[in-house]
Amino acid sequence: MNKQAELDSLLQDVAKSGENLTVSDRRAFLRKGATFLGAATAAALSAPSVRAAMPPTEPAYGKSLGSPVLANPYGMPSKYEAHVQRRTVEWLTPDRISSISFTPLADLKGIITPSGVMFERYHSGLPEINPQEHHLMIHGLVERPIILSMDDLMRFPSVSMTRFVECPANGGMEWRGAQMDRLQFTHGMLGCAEWTGVLLSTLLQEVGVKPEGKWILAEGADGSHMSRSIPLEKALDDTLVVYAQNGEALRPEQGYPVRLVNPGWEGNTCIKWLRRLEVGDAPWYHREETSKYTDLMPDGRSREFTFVQECNSVVTNPCPENPMTRPGKIWVEGLAWSGRGKIKHVDVSFDGGVTWRQARFTSEVFPRALTRFGIDWEWNGQTALVQSRAVDETGYVQPTYAQLRAARGENSIYHKNAIHTWQVNKDGSVRNVQIS
Repeated sequence: MNKQAELDSLLQDVAKSGENLTVSDRRAFLRKGATFLGAATAAALSAPSVRAAMPPTEPAYGKSLGSPVLANPYGMPSKYEAHVQRRTVEWLTPDRISSISFTPLADLKGIITPSGVMFERYHSGLPEINPQEHHLMIHGLVERPIILSMDDLMRFPSVSMTRFVECPANGGMEWRGAQMDRLQFTHGMLGCAEWTGVLLSTLLQEVGVKPEGKWILAEGADGSHMSRSIPLEKALDDTLVVYAQNGEALRPEQGYPVRLVNPGWEGNTCIKWLRRLEVGDAPWYHREETSKYTDLMPDGRSREFTFVQECNSVVTNPCPENPMTRPGKIWVEGLAWSGRGKIKHVDVSFDGGVTWRQARFTSEVFPRALTRFGIDWEWNGQTALVQSRAVDETGYVQPTYAQLRAARGENSIYHKNAIHTWQVNKDGSVRNVQIS
């Protein structure tokens, strides 16, 4: 009997059985299903708890009352999803006060990153701020300096945007070779959310920027007083002063009660726990922030103010956290993003870039947001090299490692957006490799 006939027979057994199967019938049914599904699935089906919940048997939880309304006044994920969490690389930033955690991209669906697992970056630990005591000052080269309470801020017209935030060092550990065998650590300094707040242009109109005003210094209220210089052009474009994320108030880790979001730009410019915006006529060169985030070039020079996060993509299934279970058809999917605008299309390769197939988008396509893509693949059980290559609406094509290194060398840790390769091994495991 061929596999399709076995499947048809299995489905017929289910249809005929109803709730009148004897114990021996049920055992025969499970044995038949296990034969079709394969040895790995058979082992899983042999567990007593699984057998007890298998249709057409009604599981115990279907015969009793569940937890009441408001058992958890603030809803939490299922205990069976406890593995979906932020993680750190211990040797990368052993000091947790000035450290970073990584988003579990392999476990997420869609394009919105849940607030509770979006990556964190601290320079002086996590401050605890009472919103009733917090204020935002806007001053410098303005006609009418102001100090706003949170209540004042929320009186201005609000807007919501779905945009990604990415640390410019995302993937920086991979510049000189593959290191991290986990998607969470190769690309996890990344998240996408619906941000709600007030356009900075609205606030600047309120205070009146003087003609000589060209730059803005944004400063946080944390112990480091983290600050960044931002050109006025960006501030008047789409910079957002944010107080809500994914429909709720910002989480403390994400800058509660108010932060800055510069869509498509380096995440370090998206100052959290925002307390001050100072308008000036030039960037604040005497401050550390203008020299810390520079890109070292092959000729010894360094690039400054490389704000835009370039077009990038990665396959999220398969990946080291999502290995192959058996040969056959699989839905390959991943994420693409660009600080330049919308993703135009994504190609996927299963032979290390020798041939490419165009994937299809499986989410809404917003500018400067994550875009999810997918494509069917028939895995034959042999070694494969899986890659994705994104192109944005400006025509920018995600580069290979050879192309990126030819232009930028190997001395930087920022703006690594080369085509990423997962090697699928014959046993189904997946590891991080690099192809030039």
